[in-house]
This record gives sequence, C-alpha cells and structure tokens, in this order.
Amino acid sequence: MDFTTGGRLEVRITPDDVGKRVSVRVLTGEREPAATFTDVVGVLTSWTEGTLAITRRTGEAVRLAESSLVAGKVVPAAPARRRGPAANAPELDRVVARGWPPVVGEQLGEWTLRASGGFTRRANSVLPLGDPGMDLDAALRRVIEWYAARELPAYIQVSTGAEGTQELLAAELESRGWTREVSAQIRIAALAPIADLDADTSAVTLSRRLDDTWMARYQRSAEPSPEARAVLSGGPSVWFATIAGEGGGAPAAIGRCVVDGRWAGFAAVETAPERRRQGLAKAVMTALARKALDEGASAAYLQVETDNGGANALYEGMGFTVHHVYHHWRAPREDVP
Repeated sequence: MDFTTGGRLEVRITPDDVGKRVSVRVLTGEREPAATFTDVVGVLTSWTEGTLAITRRTGEAVRLAESSLVAGKVVPAAPARRRGPAANAPELDRVVARGWPPVVGEQLGEWTLRASGGFTRRANSVLPLGDPGMDLDAALRRVIEWYAARELPAYIQVSTGAEGTQELLAAELESRGWTREVSAQIRIAALAPIADLDADTSAVTLSRRLDDTWMARYQRSAEPSPEARAVLSGGPSVWFATIAGEGGGAPAAIGRCVVDGRWAGFAAVETAPERRRQGLAKAVMTALARKALDEGASAAYLQVETDNGGANALYEGMGFTVHHVYHHWRAPREDVP
C-alpha cells in the first residue's frame, strides 16, 4: 500500500471524513530503533476524543488512537471488481431478500421488518435499506417492540464491504449495545459457466413443488413448520432439485434456486454425509443453473456463512467471488419489553 509521494508520509484525513472509505497506517511498535506499522482499510465510522473507529470489509470494527497515525487518505468507495456481474450492494440485498421472503413484512419508512416464526435470521430481521422515517433511537424502539409482540428477538441485518453498505449503522448499533452474532458472505458469479460445468445431472429431478421428500434432507428445519415451507416456497420463480437416495429414504442431495430477472439465487444445497465428495452438490447446482438460463437469468448469487470453510471452497471453485458481507445484530436483552 503506497502512501508516499516523494518519500513523505502524510495524514490527509480529518473528522470531516467520517462515512468515507479510508486507508490508514498506524505505528504499533516503538519508534526507535525499528518502527512497526499496521495498515487498516475500511469505512471511518467515528473520530471522537482522539480515537478513530474504522469498520473493515468483514464488519470488524478497529479502534485506533489518533496519536498513532502516521499516514491516512480517503480511497475509492469500493475497489473495481474484475470478476462477476456488476451490481451494487443495495440492489443485491433487495434481490436476495425477494428470494427468501418473510411470512410477515411491514415497512418502517424504508426499513423492512420481517418475521417468519423464527425460521432463519434472514426471514426474521430488519432489512434497513434507507431511512426509517424517524430518528434512529425511535426506530430501534419500534423494531424491538415489533419483534417482542411476535415473541421473537430483534435482529437487524447490516451489510459491509462494498459501495452503498451500512458501516455507519453498524457502528451506531454497536454503540447502543447491540451484538453482532452471525456474519455471512454474498457471493456472485456469471451463470453460464456454472451451467457449463462438467457434472452428471442425469439423476437430478427438478420440480416447482416443495414436497416432504425434499424436506427430509433439509437440515435447517427438523420439524417442517408452515413458516419454513412458506419461506422456501416463496420468491419470483422457485425451483427445487433432488437426487434420490437409496431405498426411498431421504434424498442424497437437494438444492433450491430462485430466478428473479437476471439473477438466479442458489440456496439449501445439501448432501447426505455419506455421499459427500461425489460431485452431487455440483450436479444439483448445474441442473438448476441450466433451468435458470432457460428463464433468462445471466447472473448467480448465494449466501454462505463466513466460517463454513467447506462450502466456501466449493463455491470458490465454481467461480463465485465475495461481493460483500452481511451481519445480524441482536438487540440488547435489557431493552426487550
């Protein structure tokens, strides 16, 4: 990372740059005899009383003493992407939300409050894309009350790491005692290369119908609830993929795809433990990608938790790159009525 022009390090940021993406270098060791430096890149979310807070792409908040700065500058809001479809974070977040629709939704200004009986945080959290129409503290009180009335914890889904994401909101939630519990990546890819993968799709059955056989392999809902079925079946154009298991039992593999304009969203790709590493997940995704191409889609997305190493390796190998990260922030328990 180059801070220098003519050999001088300069701090070219001020508290007026809060909300901008910055790159800073800080002194982390003794100045003499050999200085140790650390570089931090992210959104400057606060600068008060001699302390800076910078939120990295991953959502991690870093606090730095102003006195430790040796260089700093504002950098472009997001680096140019070399692979994958063009999209900004708000557009992609809206598409993803349509592909995993809640049972109940209510608007609070430009925020969407979502509830689905507790089935997944995605369908039971606030999507805060814009202005809630009131000051933040009032909006948070409304959110907490709304979820408490449904006997659910209050979560807000906040994105970081791309143009148009919500690092400032994340910092505000943290300052009010909200807790970041789960982080996941939104990965994107061109759709055609997935459809062209060398995979045996002859055993894959595609259906519009969510049936009990498919649900027998789905791991996120041991006892399929009406809310789980409603979320999984919802979306603009939904397809379910199944590879049959032996003896008429649970499927060997399953998957789900939602086609929404140019986007095809993949989810619930699961394989029986004893059948893993046999190419079944790739076969499911390839068959779904071909169907999505037939419906006019050209781009693909999926969501995967950041600590799911196996899934991330699989999707990386299929050409999916990280677009941005989202996090679920939970309200302080003492604030719940």
